[in-house]
Amino acid sequence: MKAVVFLALILLGGGCRSIKKPAGPPDYVVRMEVTGYCDCQQCTGWKRSFWKLGAPVYASGPQKGKRKKVGQTASGTQARKGTIAADTRHLPMGTRLYVPGYGMGIVEDRGGAIKGKRLDLFFPSHKEALEWGRQWVDVQIWR
Repeated sequence: MKAVVFLALILLGGGCRSIKKPAGPPDYVVRMEVTGYCDCQQCTGWKRSFWKLGAPVYASGPQKGKRKKVGQTASGTQARKGTIAADTRHLPMGTRLYVPGYGMGIVEDRGGAIKGKRLDLFFPSHKEALEWGRQWVDVQIWR
């Protein structure tokens, strides 16, 4: 039974995310400050709304106190490996990027602290996000 579920996930695209590099060279390469994040309270700024038991809400910023769907990106997708948060004034939603040491990703999220030449890469665990840390890398960008 487990093998059937696993095979169905792969065939239906629900398993490991695979983003292919576009054909041809990138439109440009930019040196950027890149950090990791996950969907935990510490990384995404949410808290429980009632004595640490209620629904998650934004802990700060313009949406403070409003309900937060944990793991949902600004574009409405579920965050997963390959989800990148960027300053969408410079890199619009849907932009494909190659980040050395991480791989291909798509801009599907944004954050209040992400301004200019900064990216946040989604990791499935807080440990992995911390291991990535903060790095300056040459990011390949396809528009």
